[in-house]
Amino acid sequence: MKYIIFLTALTGVLLSAMPSFLMPDEAFKPVITKKNDTTYEIRIDLGNDIYVYEDRLNIKDLDPDDGIDLHVKKLSTAVKHDSDMVYVTPPLFEVTFSGSGSAKAIKILLEYQGCSEQGLCYNPMEKEFTIDVDATMLQSTTAAAGGASDPRSESDEIAAIFKDGSIVAVLAAFFGFGLFLALTPCVFPMIPILSSIIVSQGENMSAKRGFFLSLIYVLAMAMAYTIAGILAGLFGSNIQAALQDPVVLTLFALVFVALAVSMFGFFEIGIPQSWQTRISKYSGKAGEQGGVVGVAIMGFLSALIVGPCIAPPLAGALIYIGQTGDALLGGAALFVMSLGMGVPLLIIGTGAGKFMPRPGGGMTTVTKVFGVMMLGIAIWMLSRIIPEALSMFLWAVLLIVSAVYMGVLEPLKEGTRSFNALFKGLGVVMLLYGVALIYGALTGAGNPLNPLEHHANRAALSVSQQNSGSADIHFITVRSLQELESELAKAKGKRVLVDFYADWCTSCKELEHVTFKDPDVVEKMGTFVLIQADVTDNGEQEKALMKAYNVFGPPAILFFDESGILLQGKTIVGYKDPKEFLGLLNAI
Repeated sequence: MKYIIFLTALTGVLLSAMPSFLMPDEAFKPVITKKNDTTYEIRIDLGNDIYVYEDRLNIKDLDPDDGIDLHVKKLSTAVKHDSDMVYVTPPLFEVTFSGSGSAKAIKILLEYQGCSEQGLCYNPMEKEFTIDVDATMLQSTTAAAGGASDPRSESDEIAAIFKDGSIVAVLAAFFGFGLFLALTPCVFPMIPILSSIIVSQGENMSAKRGFFLSLIYVLAMAMAYTIAGILAGLFGSNIQAALQDPVVLTLFALVFVALAVSMFGFFEIGIPQSWQTRISKYSGKAGEQGGVVGVAIMGFLSALIVGPCIAPPLAGALIYIGQTGDALLGGAALFVMSLGMGVPLLIIGTGAGKFMPRPGGGMTTVTKVFGVMMLGIAIWMLSRIIPEALSMFLWAVLLIVSAVYMGVLEPLKEGTRSFNALFKGLGVVMLLYGVALIYGALTGAGNPLNPLEHHANRAALSVSQQNSGSADIHFITVRSLQELESELAKAKGKRVLVDFYADWCTSCKELEHVTFKDPDVVEKMGTFVLIQADVTDNGEQEKALMKAYNVFGPPAILFFDESGILLQGKTIVGYKDPKEFLGLLNAI
């Protein structure tokens, strides 16, 4: 009897020492609350020492084809627990609806799974809610809000212009976008190309002739952008990227070298005399028409090879073409946008035709200046495929040799001042800048516009290193969809930034050398896992990677949350300066 009493008492003590686990319906209590006719809140009340996994909590529309769209906004924040992100306080979500469906009873499924701090993990659970939505109120609310509950990226907003605006409004908007893009580096290299074409026309040039040739160049450029854009939108085929092959870039650079040598007077480029005779035979205006085909070809190729940039307006048009297949309106918008980009070219071309010096000493000097600019364009193109140090060295050689040719190492003759002195002063600046470029190349700098970046930014980067633990940002490089998905899986529990990059992308280099070097940006980017999708080769795996995320070309920056889910409406397209980029990062 004593043993029975002892065992009973011992059992009671052991049972009292064991943790008491809550039943599932006590540990998790899903609640839905109506805020207005189109907005609800879903909350899961948690028992003591209970938490819910963030990546296993999902809200679904059980009838997605009813014409009403479900939008979920997270109102609570998960915290890190061991290696997982969990909610230790009741997770709260705002659910809104939009669309034009007639259904009123909407079924929503809440899926979740959690554990107890005492060491018990519950099975996955789900709860179904049926919500009565007033379809009339839904339509009016959606129209008034303009879809505010569904965030859109800049390119998506531009794509929406096609759906919401008239044809005239769409074309006017894209002409304005073109004027804005005319101020970007995509168009700058075309200015010396067009100017050199006009200069090479010689003594027959006039303002009228300059405008005519500029118009031919701009129209050809617009046709190139339009054709490339339609193909990219319909088939995902990026002609501009395909033409960034090292062989193509090298051949095109050699063309500019040949043009430069011709401008230096070593030989003359022109169509054969027999061709000129035939042109004269069939046209009494041979002088007026000569060179038009060459100008058109140069404009077409310049758009594809010299300026391969993806900007929000271009991406918006490509999204519209890809989603609707409406190549007519999308192509017209791209054509008008290209005309807007060409407005500065028309102004410069007309001015060059009017104010260009007459044949003689002044004209010879201008021609040689444009010859140097042609060599600069050749180096700029080769910089996409050669090491940065070699590119810096070539720029240095161009500047130093030009300065020596300008006579910076020779004394000014007595009594010689005014223009000659100014000319020599400019040569001294070029000489010093060339020396700085050599120094920059030797110290590892890669930006010709900032050859002393490693020296000048040392103090700033030191501060950044103290604050963030690193003096620079480091990307994990991927080149295929499988590699990216693998890295996203490894980064579960952390926010991820994915940068779509290519060596031939001018704006990508701007981001790399300007925005990503800013100490504040470096510090903020340190809070993300950084992945760089290198699409330089533009092969099948690179195309599949871009297509999976609806990216039409670099630069494009995507953001993923701690669960590896793409943040909709947060995609960044095109170049952003440090201040603007930092603001976007803070918003995320």
